[in-house]
Amino acid sequence: MSKIEQSWYKPFGLITLLLLPLSALFWIVSTFRKCLYSAKIIKAFECKTPVIVVGNISVGGNGKTPFVLWLYEYLTEQGLSVGIISRGYGGQSDNYPLLVTSVVNAQQAGDEPVLLYHRLKCPIAVGPNRQHNIDLLENNYTLDVIISDDGMQHYKMPRSIECCIVDSERRFGNGFVMPAGPLRETTKRLQNVDIVIENGGEANNSYTLKVSNLRLVNSSDDVKHTVTHAHAISAIGNPKRFENSLEAQGITLLSTHHFRDHYAYTADDFAQFGDDYIILTEKDAVKCQSFAKPNWYYLPVDAQPTDSVINKLNSLLKEKGILNGL
Repeated sequence: MSKIEQSWYKPFGLITLLLLPLSALFWIVSTFRKCLYSAKIIKAFECKTPVIVVGNISVGGNGKTPFVLWLYEYLTEQGLSVGIISRGYGGQSDNYPLLVTSVVNAQQAGDEPVLLYHRLKCPIAVGPNRQHNIDLLENNYTLDVIISDDGMQHYKMPRSIECCIVDSERRFGNGFVMPAGPLRETTKRLQNVDIVIENGGEANNSYTLKVSNLRLVNSSDDVKHTVTHAHAISAIGNPKRFENSLEAQGITLLSTHHFRDHYAYTADDFAQFGDDYIILTEKDAVKCQSFAKPNWYYLPVDAQPTDSVINKLNSLLKEKGILNGL
């Protein structure tokens, strides 16, 4: 984490002070842009399939992916046909939009879409243009609803429901918009979303992260012995939660190493660890399968929303005509 990012979660200091003029400019430009869409001077594109946005108002590490996994499974349990679109941060492909398949890797599509596909085996379109992503899904599948992984600030994209994820530990940092703070929009934006959901915490609308058993990075076989000591490696926005989860399972962390979010690992990054045990996040594991050693593991996590979240979501699905008779 850079010094600027560290300053977002510390008391007001010199770095924050120096960046405030840039934050003011960012706020003016982003607010003006939003007003153009609100006044319909710039219009959103049209799509025939309802879109549910799972996003946030701050950058990095809010825990959207576990909720997207849960939301997809919940919607399919209700009998809906569901697709997912994503910007695909960290990926680079010669052709966009890109349909994620078993032969598409994280270098092409980004780590989060590949993780989602490995878990769900569902229609996922990736690319910088969300309209093209939606068109690709609609032209190839008959869908009842599309989940947009992130994209809350992409006002050109129409949406039926907005779910805003908030990290209960870091929340909104120092409360400033970028770059003096972590916010993409001010907290006033929360008044206009359909549901605000906390990742962790005690709020009525929240979800906990259930930790599953360790899995092998390069094999689907069950782990047949207990891991007691390992290095924890992560390239996520909030690595401390991951490390706390490992320690809660009784694992002694030999060391912890943090890379920037969506970092593209190479085998050289792990040379210093020799044959020691390594534990990664699930998002990082999909980027290391081609060179992972037999004693590398990852920690799967699943979201468990409160009844309040489920009830609110049911109400919204019926209100928007996405689901009838629930």
